[in-house]
Amino acid sequence: MPRDFAARDRAATGAGPAPSTATPGVNVDMNALAALEATARDFHFRTRQPVHSLLSGRHGSRVRGRGLAFEEVRGYLPGDDVRTMDWRVTARTGKPHVRVYAEEKERPVLLVVDQRMNMFFGSRRAMKSVVAAEVAALAAWRIVADGDRVGGILFGDTNLTASAPRRSRDAVLHLLGDLVAHNRRLHAEAEARRGAGQFNAALERAVRLAGHDHLVIVISDFDGADDRTRRLMLALRSRNDVLSVLVYDPFLLELPDSGHLVVSDGELQVELGFGRAALRDQIGSFASQHSQALFDWHHGIGVPLLPVSAAEDVAVQLRRLLG
Repeated sequence: MPRDFAARDRAATGAGPAPSTATPGVNVDMNALAALEATARDFHFRTRQPVHSLLSGRHGSRVRGRGLAFEEVRGYLPGDDVRTMDWRVTARTGKPHVRVYAEEKERPVLLVVDQRMNMFFGSRRAMKSVVAAEVAALAAWRIVADGDRVGGILFGDTNLTASAPRRSRDAVLHLLGDLVAHNRRLHAEAEARRGAGQFNAALERAVRLAGHDHLVIVISDFDGADDRTRRLMLALRSRNDVLSVLVYDPFLLELPDSGHLVVSDGELQVELGFGRAALRDQIGSFASQHSQALFDWHHGIGVPLLPVSAAEDVAVQLRRLLG
C-alpha cells in the first residue's frame, strides 16, 4: 500500500487542510502519484539509445561517466584492442569481430510541466492536467531508478516553481508535492490567461537551470506557443537534449454525431451542435491541421514530439513509445 502523503499535500499547497484524495481524473492525488513508482518500468530515458530511437543524441555527453555499456559488434579494424575480440561471432562468421563499448554518461533531467487552465480539460478518463502530472511522475520515478538526477519546473497561469535536479526518492516526492500544489489550483472558476507568457517564463528558467548536457522534457499541450517559445526551445536544444510530450484529448478528433457542447473562453460562451455534418467537418479539420502544425513545428527545430492521449493509461503509452 502507498504511504499516506496527505500531510505533504497540506504543506505543499499552503492552503490549509487538503483532502487526502482528489476526484479521480479531475485533480491529482499525492498517494496516486507516489503509487506510480511501481508502474514506472519497461521504458527509459537513457543517454545512449539505438540509432533509430527518438532519444538518440546529437552529440556525445561531456560530463562524468559511470562506466561502460555494450553498444554493438562490428568487424575488426587495424588498431582495435584484441581484448575486445568477440570470439563467438568471429568463430561463427569466420571473420574477426570486436565488441564496441560506449561510456555511460550521467545526464541530469529537467521536467517542464504545464498546469495552466488550458490543461484543465478532458472528455474521457482524465483532464490533460492530470495526465501531464502522471507523465511527469512516471518519468521522475524512472529517471531516479536509472540512477540519474531529476528536477522540475512546474508552471500555472500565474505561478512557477523550480527545483534543481537531485538523485533521491525524497527529491521525487518533493517534486510531486509541488506538482500536486499546482494542480489543486485548477478548478472550473479559475481564471485563464491567454498567450504563452507563463510557458515562455518556464522555458526561460529551464535555459538558466539546465545549462548543458541535460535532458529537458517539456510536458504540455503547447497552447499559445509563439515565436518566443520556438527560440527558447532552440536555445535549450543547442546545449541539451530536448523531448516534448504533447498531451492531447481525442474529443475534437472523434466528434459525436449528435449532442451539444458549450464552449467558453471565460467571458463569452457558444453552444455547438454536432448534428450538423458541416460543423463536425470544420472542427475536425481544424483539430487535424493544428496537430500537424505542432508536429511540423517540432520537426523544424529538431525536437522529438511524443503524443500522449488523455483517454488512455499513461504508463501503457510510455511503454509503447519508449519501451
